[in-house]
Amino acid sequence: MNPVVGYVSIAVVTVATVLVGFFGLRVSRTTGDFYVASRTVRPWWNASAIGGEYLSAASVLGIAGLLLLRGEAALWFPIGYTAGYLMLLLFVAAPLRRSGAYTIPDFTQARLESLPVRRVTSILVIVIGWFYIVPQLQGAALTVGITTGLPRWAGAVGVAVVVGVVVAAGGMRSITFVQAFQFWLKLTALAIPVVVILAFLPGAAPGLPTEVALPVPPPSSGAELYTTASLLLALLLGTMGLPHVLVRFYTNPDGRAARRTTLIVLGLLSVFYLFPVAFGMLGRVFAPHLADEADALVLVLPGLLVPGVLGEVLTALVIAGAFGAFLSTTSGLVVSLAGVVSQELFGGSVRGFRVAAIGSALVPLAVALLTESAGLAGSVGLVFAFTASTLCPVLLLGIWWRGLTARGAIAGMASGALLCGGAILVAPFVPAGWVGALLAQPAAWSVPIATLVVVLVSRADRAHLPRGADRFLAQLHLPERLTPTR
Repeated sequence: MNPVVGYVSIAVVTVATVLVGFFGLRVSRTTGDFYVASRTVRPWWNASAIGGEYLSAASVLGIAGLLLLRGEAALWFPIGYTAGYLMLLLFVAAPLRRSGAYTIPDFTQARLESLPVRRVTSILVIVIGWFYIVPQLQGAALTVGITTGLPRWAGAVGVAVVVGVVVAAGGMRSITFVQAFQFWLKLTALAIPVVVILAFLPGAAPGLPTEVALPVPPPSSGAELYTTASLLLALLLGTMGLPHVLVRFYTNPDGRAARRTTLIVLGLLSVFYLFPVAFGMLGRVFAPHLADEADALVLVLPGLLVPGVLGEVLTALVIAGAFGAFLSTTSGLVVSLAGVVSQELFGGSVRGFRVAAIGSALVPLAVALLTESAGLAGSVGLVFAFTASTLCPVLLLGIWWRGLTARGAIAGMASGALLCGGAILVAPFVPAGWVGALLAQPAAWSVPIATLVVVLVSRADRAHLPRGADRFLAQLHLPERLTPTR
């Protein structure tokens, strides 16, 4: 690969990101602008921004890589990522917007009237955010190393620095512009190469016979079926607890706009995921030799199958889209973490937000530099499992069940974190089989146990039901015209 192509692509995306971000800075003046863009982001614009931050390294590079390795067994990832937004639409989007909160800890404190609940929620949001950022930085390191020949750490450092500066300068208002721009960049960057590659296939280098590249899969074992079901549950429920996704619903003008935003996101994601899947299947036929570094498939395939200058142009486009993915997802995570850290440690001031933004980028950078990538889609999938086991049960029950108490919420979040986190840490040391599958994909048992703990502890703690629960639930579920928005 010509390193000039990589340098130019990355430089153009970085400069465009900074320019768009600083355009947002010109209209970011108030605290509301920094935290929730003053709640004025319209559905199409917000949906594009959500797509920009949600379609991470796992979506742009990881899914194609998994399909190269596993074939149709990896199709559950794009299905689960998209279907998670249907769950958001049905259960979370409008009530969360009506809550009037700035962050998830704001919501849990207001719902349960408890400062300890807020503290536990804040810790979980920060941990989830940091470990979601790490694969983005590792993806940036992979992309920079392959496309430019620079040391891989340069990619991680570059993304962390650019995101930290842009978020600190303009907050949510600025990042909304950046993420909306980068969604359409990513969609274009994958769609055009797929179309051109398909047009060039009659003259492409010979690939494996279809029956070899895409064989009929053998019957799945019980452990494999469990792994698939547990993964799908993690992706469906984990989306509802992702801090950088939820914070975007606070930026809508009202609950109706939040529902419309979610519907548009479902459509945008459904279109986008056609193209990583196409890359993965093309890779199985024409580039099986890339299995040793499968996450690089999207970056390498256009140059392999399309000759000459056109192939280099397509490669440049793919590199730009991949680097845009790292920037947009990392910026969404950093802005959501900065809001939480600023409110907890710096009184919620704009200056505190800026300090928190820099810190929220530097901590995961250190982790990314000290660890090796274990596969982008797989790493992100484990974050979804952890989120589904901790924040999701409390969020859903907080919106839909009057009987939730602060002690029940804390017990559920703590048990989910210990069970799911412990399983993830132990799984690499356990051989394949049923026990290995249970630990490698814990959501199928950790989510029900955490939810049961929340319910049982809350029922045993009925004397401490929040006094304002009925009023708050009415605010969540009644249209804005019938109740004042907080």
